[in-house]
Parts: sequence; structure tokens; C-alpha cells
Amino acid sequence: MSIAENLADIKARLPENVELVAVSKFHPADAIKQAYGAGQRIFGESRPQELAAKIKELGRQEFPELQWHFIGHLQTNKLKLVLPYVAMVESVDSLHLLDEIQKWGEANSHITDVLLEVHVAAEESKQGFWEEEIIELLFNASKYSKIRFRGLMAMATNTPDESIINADFQRVDSFMAYLKELFPELKDFNQLSMGMSQDWPLAVKNGATIIRIGSAIFGERI
Repeated sequence: MSIAENLADIKARLPENVELVAVSKFHPADAIKQAYGAGQRIFGESRPQELAAKIKELGRQEFPELQWHFIGHLQTNKLKLVLPYVAMVESVDSLHLLDEIQKWGEANSHITDVLLEVHVAAEESKQGFWEEEIIELLFNASKYSKIRFRGLMAMATNTPDESIINADFQRVDSFMAYLKELFPELKDFNQLSMGMSQDWPLAVKNGATIIRIGSAIFGERI
């Protein structure tokens, strides 16, 4: 199927309250143009240099409603390539990165929307915060004047066992509900990004408000 047909198929099954991020990393700008023409507006990139090149090619005049989410590990020396241009950083995975985003925001009078990446998968290689670290961080949220905490991002264990994936998503959804109850003052803390091409229906069933889909839209990565 074409990119437009893939998008139509996914959106037909997606609840109205769930946002679709089309993961365009490693796909050419022409593929993004096709998706934009089919009505898709939010795209996910994970490499600052690739993002910068696509921003240059996909100008605001021709694509005025296009939004970028940064979804990969962000190195602190690449902030200037990313923060001025993205609507959200979905992948804040350390206090060091958070502190550097705050410093950059102070220097540039810029507020960045972020999701905190929570570590739930079984693999030790997965990045992110443990739950207790996120709780401690949010108790100190007021010191981050240039950061808007929007919610959580998570990736499930890489396994064909749907019961494990479902348990991972359930855990994150329960944690999200706990945080919203614990920190009612964080009015914008309401986004839960989880679910990719293989497991997004399970993520939606477990409270995802954002899903990140690449290959099911664009085909295999180049």
C-alpha cells in the first residue's frame, strides 16, 4: 500500500484522542511530503543532523502546519540543532539532559515541552528514568522554569510475547495515573507516548495518547 493508504488505515483504527507521530527518521523528505499531503502533520526524528537537513528542505512556507517531535537520545552538544525547531522532545532520559535543556532555555528565552522517558522494559540497554527518579524530579519541577513537563514516554520490552508488552504498558499507564494524582499542579502533564508499529493497539488499550509509527507508514527504513 502507499503511504497515504497506510496512514488512512491506521487513522481509521485510532481513537480521536490519540495523536499519531509518523516516525520519519531514515526516510527521505519526499516520503514526508507524501504523508503531509495525506493529512499527517507530526513527524518524529532521532538524529539532529538529519532533522536539520529536513527542516531546511521542508520549509514553513510550503508546509506551514508541519511539526517535529524529537524521539531519540539527545546529546547535550546538539541542543541548538533541535530545541528551536521541535514542538516536543519525547525522549528526555537523564537529569543531565534536563539541566542542559533548562540552561539552553534560560540563555535563549525558550520553553521546551518534554516527555520523561521511563524505563520499564526488561532490557538493561533501554534508557530512561526509574519511577522513583521521576517522582523526585517532579517534586522539584518548579526549578525548571524553561521546561514544560507534558508527560511520559516509554518503550515496551522487545519481545513477541504480547502478555509481556501488555504488562509493560499497564505499568506505565498506572504510573502515569499516580503522577497526575500526586502532582495536580502540573496542569499540562497529560501525555503518554508509547506504542510503535508492532504494538500500538496494545498501547492505545492501555492509555497511550501519542503513538509513534514508522515502518507501518513508510515501509522499511532506508
